[in-house]
This record gives sequence, C-alpha cells and structure tokens, in this order.
Amino acid sequence: MSYQPSFQDIAHLGHIEILTPHPEASLDFFTNIIGLHESGRQGDSVYLRAWGDYQRYSLKLTASAQAGVGHIAFRVKSASVLQQMTDYLAQHGYIGTWVDDLGHGPAYRMASPDGHWIELYYETEKFAPGPDLAPGFKNQPQRYIPRGMAPKRLDHINILAKDVKASRQFFHDMLGMRITEQIIFDDGSERGAWLTNTAKSYELAITQDQSGANGRLHHFTYYMDTREEVLRAADILIESGVNIETGPHKHNIGQSFFLYFLEPGGNRCEIASGGYFILDPDWKPIIWTQADRAKGQAWGLQTIASFHTYGTPVVAGGK
Repeated sequence: MSYQPSFQDIAHLGHIEILTPHPEASLDFFTNIIGLHESGRQGDSVYLRAWGDYQRYSLKLTASAQAGVGHIAFRVKSASVLQQMTDYLAQHGYIGTWVDDLGHGPAYRMASPDGHWIELYYETEKFAPGPDLAPGFKNQPQRYIPRGMAPKRLDHINILAKDVKASRQFFHDMLGMRITEQIIFDDGSERGAWLTNTAKSYELAITQDQSGANGRLHHFTYYMDTREEVLRAADILIESGVNIETGPHKHNIGQSFFLYFLEPGGNRCEIASGGYFILDPDWKPIIWTQADRAKGQAWGLQTIASFHTYGTPVVAGGK
C-alpha cells in the first residue's frame, strides 16, 4: 500500500528560527522581557526555550541582515514516517536536503510553495534540567522561573503568503495537516487558513500577503496559562518601554486572548492564552466570510491596519 500523508503523521510544531538584524538586543528582549531560557549557542545562533517546552529549544535566534523567519521545523511521529514522508515529498517535486542542527537528528529541509523553509525531523534531544531548574513535579520539563512574562511553551506561527490556497494545499496535501478554519472572501479567494497537527485548534496560520512578496513572517506566539498572565505581560511591555501594537483582546478565529508587539529585530510577536481543542473526529473547517471579517475581533475591536500590511522582512511601503 502506497504512503499518503495523514493527520498526526506530524506530531507538532517543533521549533522556529527567527532572523534578527539586532541580535544582542533581540536576545536581551527574549531572555529578560519575554523570559525565555538560553539552552545553547552555535555560530550566529542562540537557542532558547520556554519553561514548559520539552525539547532543548523552541526558538533559534539567528543574526541576519534582515528580520524574518529562517525556517519552521515540525517533528514527525516516528523515524519510519519521516522516511516515508520525505520520499513522498521528493516524488511530488519537493526536493529537499538533509541538514543537521543542534538538539535534533537529521532534518529534511525544503521550500514551501511560497518560499518558506520547512524542516521535518524525528530524533530530538529532550531538555535535561540541571539542579537549579529541576522541577518539583515529575511531569514538568523544568521548574517554573517567573522572569519577565515567563511563557509556558511555543504555541504557533503565522506566515504570510502571496497565494494562500497554494500554501494551504501544500501543508494539507503534502504534510497531512488538518484544516480547522479558513477565510474565504465573496469572490472565492482564500485569504487565510488555519491548520493543526494536534487537538489544538491550530499550530500554523497562513494569511494573505498584500504586498505580493513571498516567504515572509506575520508573527509567532508563545502561550500563557491564563488571561491574567497576558494582562501582566502587557504591563511588562509598558514598564519596559515597548509599544503594544494591538490587544489585549480576543480573536474570533482560534478563540485565543491575544497581545501583539514587535521585538527589537522588527519581528512581530504574540503572547496568548486560551483557544480551543478539537475532539470531534468529523470536524469540518469553519469558514469566515468577508462580512464576518469586517466586524473585527471577537468583542468588536477593529483589526488595526498594520496587521494587514506589516511583516518581516519589511518591504517597500510596509508599516
């Protein structure tokens, strides 16, 4: 029987690489204001993790001439699935290369239809806390350290795409991800898609890049346990002199309680809580119309203009 990618062949979003033209300022921001923990260095990159991430890292922060996303890495559920999936991708024209990096085994790297670099891997290094980080609870990867915002784990990433439909088809058809929600306008054009590998409502969002560029980042998100922690994160930003782009407020899509801001390298970050889980095996994608989106966010807050125009790397006219 020939292999076909299916839901949960990919276990979850493993880590992301974020590029920054201001590496020292970005590192200070992610460690002292957001509250991530450094877990390694290699070349021009620093590896960071939230206290609830089970792997060695969830964020690879790399010095670069421009901001943006370097790659998005997904962990698959087994070594055999990795081999089957990469063979399937190659047979369908997604020719990749095998790369090595800190903290995980061989990863298959290829470009998505929009030019985002995607990595698939299975072997991974579980985080091993030293005595200063040893948890009091055996089922936690490390002790909770209340530094900065102190998010619990990496939650999701939102990429911008010139052609949302082509990107959505790639992640659904080639990688087996489940489509949970979509934005489809009156003319039939797809303006957004939300996909998942797990029971979470989504781990990957794809939204329209109105600049017409390819391969850009909209934002990435770390998760908090409660709305109160998101509100505290807003206070921390103000106390640190960091502008809040939008929020705190609630999304219609995904149902998360959100807060958006830019880190010193220019990349948009989100701190969020809530959301929903999908237990229904017969789930059908929720469709949001043009009229639905014109209403703004869940409680009436209008989506700010920069949310539709700004991404990294910044293009001419981006705000």
